[in-house]
Amino acid sequence: MNDIGPNKSEIQFLTLAYNRFYDLYEEVMDDDFWGKDEWERFSKIQQAFSIYAELLNYEPLKWVIEKLKTVRPPMESEIGSELFKFIRNVVVHFPLFKSWDDVYVNKSLINWYKDGQTINKFLRKYVGHKVIKYRYWEPAKKEMTYLTISFPKEYLNDSNVFLKDIITEKEGVKFSFILMRRIMNTQVEEIKITG
Repeated sequence: MNDIGPNKSEIQFLTLAYNRFYDLYEEVMDDDFWGKDEWERFSKIQQAFSIYAELLNYEPLKWVIEKLKTVRPPMESEIGSELFKFIRNVVVHFPLFKSWDDVYVNKSLINWYKDGQTINKFLRKYVGHKVIKYRYWEPAKKEMTYLTISFPKEYLNDSNVFLKDIITEKEGVKFSFILMRRIMNTQVEEIKITG
């Protein structure tokens, strides 16, 4: 008996989560996705961030995030865990917006019922942090895309922090999906193509 692998419940959840995430990944990486209605794009992006955040509860993925701190470029571990969880928390706890570019929070909104929650902690920790630059290669297009991740310069009661100002919808989301998939793929032994 192999006690190292996932148990029956984990296999059930991982199979469903991975399959749905991979489907969303394929859709988001296709140029046609970006011509769709902004609500449809936003809904699918929300779903993928939610799936990924749930997957980060799986212990082997926590080990991968820790390992990234020592073997990957600076801040990749924090981007692949804290930033992506922050995005997930914002879009799930404040389902008040119709598109990526509309989403914002501010200190008073975040703390409307209780101070010190995870969104608040993230913004307090990273306010004023320097810009992080990334790039990714899209083999099908033979194209390199450059992007920046910008943290808010201030975090005040009435200062709105927009997701689009932290990470752009198209380039930023595609980068996020690529990094999420890379982290998730550390746990995949075999990918079966069906259909």
